[in-house]
Amino acid sequence: MSALSALWEARSIAVIGASERHGALGRKPVDYLLRYGYEGKILPVNPRSPQILGLPAYPSVREAPQGVDLALIMVAAERVPQAVDDCVAAGVPLAIIASSGFAETGEEGAALQAEVVARARAGGLRLIGPNCIGAVSFNTRVLATFSPLFQAESVPFERGTLGFVSQSGALGFGAASLALQRGIRPGWVVSTGNDADVTALEVLCELAELPECQGLVGYLEDTPDIESLHRLAASGKPVALLKSGRTEAGSRAAASHTGALATDDRVLDTALRQLGIVRVDDIDELLDVARAFESTRRPKGNRVAVVTTSGGSGILAADAVERHGLELSPLKPESKEALGAIVPAFGAIDNPVDITATVLSDPSLFDRSLDVLIADDTVDSIVACFCVMAGADVDKAVDSLAKAAAKGGKPILVARTGADFLAPDAPQRLREADLPEYPSPARALRAAAALWEVTGGAPRDPVEAPAAPAARQPAAGASEPELKRLLAEAGIAVPEGRAVADAEDAVRSVAELGGRAVFKAVVPGLLHKTEAGGVVVGVTPETAAETYARLAALGGGVYAEGLAGEGVELLVGVRSSDLGPVLTVGLGGIFTEALDDVVHRLLPLRPGEGAEMLSQLRGARVLNGWRGRPGVDVDAAAALLHRISALVWGWPGDFELDLNPVRVLKEGAVVLDAAYTVSEGRKDSR
Repeated sequence: MSALSALWEARSIAVIGASERHGALGRKPVDYLLRYGYEGKILPVNPRSPQILGLPAYPSVREAPQGVDLALIMVAAERVPQAVDDCVAAGVPLAIIASSGFAETGEEGAALQAEVVARARAGGLRLIGPNCIGAVSFNTRVLATFSPLFQAESVPFERGTLGFVSQSGALGFGAASLALQRGIRPGWVVSTGNDADVTALEVLCELAELPECQGLVGYLEDTPDIESLHRLAASGKPVALLKSGRTEAGSRAAASHTGALATDDRVLDTALRQLGIVRVDDIDELLDVARAFESTRRPKGNRVAVVTTSGGSGILAADAVERHGLELSPLKPESKEALGAIVPAFGAIDNPVDITATVLSDPSLFDRSLDVLIADDTVDSIVACFCVMAGADVDKAVDSLAKAAAKGGKPILVARTGADFLAPDAPQRLREADLPEYPSPARALRAAAALWEVTGGAPRDPVEAPAAPAARQPAAGASEPELKRLLAEAGIAVPEGRAVADAEDAVRSVAELGGRAVFKAVVPGLLHKTEAGGVVVGVTPETAAETYARLAALGGGVYAEGLAGEGVELLVGVRSSDLGPVLTVGLGGIFTEALDDVVHRLLPLRPGEGAEMLSQLRGARVLNGWRGRPGVDVDAAAALLHRISALVWGWPGDFELDLNPVRVLKEGAVVLDAAYTVSEGRKDSR
């Protein structure tokens, strides 16, 4: 078995720092393993105690009488290096370091953490932690943890199909406790703390390979690496991640908690969306999505039918459908005709379908309406909403929903807006029927959207990248004319232009370019030429000499270009990131910063992805013609994005290519300005 599989397959567990003293953290893992019926060998390690809770104890893990699959290290930070050395000597494949006092405390702790990791790696030992609460497998009763969750008098300890992985131990096990309270059954809960060696993402990838694992949720503070994200997405298992540090303050807090590294949050959003991994914003949303992942049914599309006993619930559901990127199914004409014969005249047969409170006197309304929606192939999933129903009425509704779900194979999610005491048995009955339940329409629709995101909302496989860069990488400080030549070689349109030697040449250049031209100052380090007065549009032969003299006075050369036609201006840029190069497109000119209307993609682009990016701009209608203005060549703009993707793929280092503006014309698209910068790169602060 792999080293990480010891988290759920360990046949022997050593607890280094075990104690019999009441209240001691080192007592809890031994106590839990005994109490919850772990069937493997428990090996307490304590040099001062011959026995712990009735079990023989050993001075060192080296002296344990048999091979150790998993070690839980629970000693002070300064004693961890020796414990790691002992594990290496004993041939332990995996150790969990629960101790704190490492990178989360500052430079001295970070140095100690680096030393511990180096010792472990040299000896072939994998480490989880430090600064973590450990791991639990509900399926095999492996409890390598001191979490207070398992001190409770009654903990639901059943087999489960979901993996919960969290850098934060307290948050992870707290979320697991809330999951258990909601009837969700995790199979595995793992905390990874500082992610010094094994990362939370690596554990998620290992869990994804288990046939019995049906879905994965995680809480991350560190920036995930793109290779692991690709591996996780390629597993085909549904995944939802709660990544903290969206704000500058959150990033600082994450760094102080686990020594975490942050990246641009929009880049991470882009990567997850492209890979079909759901990103959530809080624990409630994470658990809502986890409940949907427990269901075995998956949608074939994003079209939803809403059936409700309350008009208000239907309105809220319709709002949530649009907000979460789903569509209300139009329903087939024959479906509407059938519903018209079922639904009371004061109800509604247009989606959302309101069968009204009449269902209380005629429970068959649910059965018959659901039969129609299940049979309609324009419906990919169903959200059923009912409010303040109690007792037998809820039982009848659940029976109808269970029969419909079994009959049609489509996901059915339930929004039951009402207190638990109205129908105490309803949650368990809905769970047994594989019907995810939520307290409001909005939460049910968010979960339905997550099911679509992981099923068909985005391609999972990484696109095949070009074998090598399409062109040489510019030198640091490359001038605009140099960049324009590079772009032209890559098949990207730029205005006709040339360098201007002197005042007389300036006049000749304007004549060559059609009688009107753009003059630009070419000054090293001058990125924002317009603000510095370094761009003059509409230069004529009469004004050419004076304009040349004024621009040359800025301390560099002068470049003349022909005028481009009228069109819509875009910003197109590429910059490197921790997750790979990122392409950005947005409305250019003054709109770039004012409206923040931009779309991002990790490179390289897939076929058709350039057009998709342009369609997702809030101002996309401007490209297609708006309020009497003619449309522009969107196909040419999309083609330009793909040529840029091919151009920069494989460029190493920390760079930024800024093409602003790119003017999209009635026919074609042309780059009017280009800038390129490089920096020393991001520093790893751990």
